[in-house]
Amino acid sequence: MIGPPRRAIGPIALGAVALAASYPPFNLPLLSFVAVAPAVLLIRQAVREEDVAGAFGLGFWYGLAAQALVLNWMIVALWHFTPLAALGYLGTITLEALWSGALFWLVVRVRLRLPAVPLAVTFPAAWTAVEWAIGHQGDIRFPWLGLGTSLADAPLLVQWADIAGARGVTFWLAWCSVMIVDGLLPTVGARRATARRLVPVALTVVAALGYGLWRERTLPTRPVAVVGLVQPNEGFWEKWQPEHEDSVVAKLIRLTHQLKGQAPLDLVLWPEAAIPGYFVNHPQWDEGVARAAEDDHLPILTGGLDVEFSDRATYAYFNAAFYYDSTGNRDPSVYHKHYLVPVVERVPFIPPPWIHLKWFGGFGKGERLPVYGRPGARFGVLICYESAFEDLPRAYRRLGADFLVNITNDAWFGRTSAPYQHESMLRMRAIEARMGVARAANSGISEFVDPFGRAYAATQLGTEAIVADHVRTSDVTTLYARWGDWVGLCSVLTTLGLAGFLVRRRQP
Repeated sequence: MIGPPRRAIGPIALGAVALAASYPPFNLPLLSFVAVAPAVLLIRQAVREEDVAGAFGLGFWYGLAAQALVLNWMIVALWHFTPLAALGYLGTITLEALWSGALFWLVVRVRLRLPAVPLAVTFPAAWTAVEWAIGHQGDIRFPWLGLGTSLADAPLLVQWADIAGARGVTFWLAWCSVMIVDGLLPTVGARRATARRLVPVALTVVAALGYGLWRERTLPTRPVAVVGLVQPNEGFWEKWQPEHEDSVVAKLIRLTHQLKGQAPLDLVLWPEAAIPGYFVNHPQWDEGVARAAEDDHLPILTGGLDVEFSDRATYAYFNAAFYYDSTGNRDPSVYHKHYLVPVVERVPFIPPPWIHLKWFGGFGKGERLPVYGRPGARFGVLICYESAFEDLPRAYRRLGADFLVNITNDAWFGRTSAPYQHESMLRMRAIEARMGVARAANSGISEFVDPFGRAYAATQLGTEAIVADHVRTSDVTTLYARWGDWVGLCSVLTTLGLAGFLVRRRQP
């Protein structure tokens, strides 16, 4: 594919910078409302020139540039893990660029063939549908960031995600970009056209703020548990060195005893893969954690690796979470991670038994969804980037969970934008399900999130830390938890309907 037309390079570059800067760590919520405006300008240009074929190329290069900036941490942070990170990075941004190209092509074609359908409907629906598709493409699903998540740092504006979810916010922001572009670039009746487009945008912002203020004042919340977070700050490679493994577990136990001495606790969280190996190979670790829980009369949830044997020669291994109650008994229902990072945890479309590389691509997928804890303080577990998937918190709420726990190991991200982007997705999950969240990260950011998506008691990156605080939650089952991702589904159906109508019109 040849490069983009020279006249499109400016809008493509501007669009890439605007979209990347709308996400953490930049904290520019106003930018979210025009983040995809350059994409709208490119589509208008293709419609004006009636260039359907060229629209795909514009969309491809726009998507490639934008995702290259948004996901730049993949190449920066993962290179030290494996040079294959370059292939994963290129594969990811190329796939998302193809989706972007298809989006541009469809929207331009609809505008030319069905001019009665306004761009303010077609573009937001198609953008939201593509976002939905990226999160539902099997082993290569990677819904790292949605446009709606860019407003996570302005939680007052997105409280209505308890009705429409993050994809509802995505649709709104895409619609705002169309209306702002059309309002600032009217073709006839400049003043009147500007008012017709910008006033509705302002009214929706006021409505969102009003709903947010009302929800914050009226939603009943309660302290559900005092939870301690252990952030050991272990180096990604160092913790797996055989001579260092025992000291890793000893350190976790020591920090837990320190936490217990600071405040009365109901639960302690250790991060993802805090235990550097399998209990089956190191039974003394299992005994040590159980003894720590029993001695302090304190439940402990820790990340680690689990293995299930089919016979002596056949087994499956999992990224897992283990729960020990206050008597030191380990719950037999181990949580296995459901959504695996493509390539790193699961090589797409290749059965795990065919993968024989250590720590690479062969993890099994979890099926159980256990809920731990005591009545009134029950919780469900999300491991690592499972916080990007909106269906798990909904499922936990329906199963009776009172709050969420997220354990993660972000050490391999380094000091890139990734830890901040990762944390922001969890805020949207808290709002959607109206559930409090406790997050324990190996190297940060460990924190608590209330049901309004507001973080507190957060730690710094790259430091050893322990922190304890109340998890606040609500007992509300939101409309979003009941209805599911209805905005995403409606957007997909609308987009498919428009595509089907175009196909039908081509038939004699």
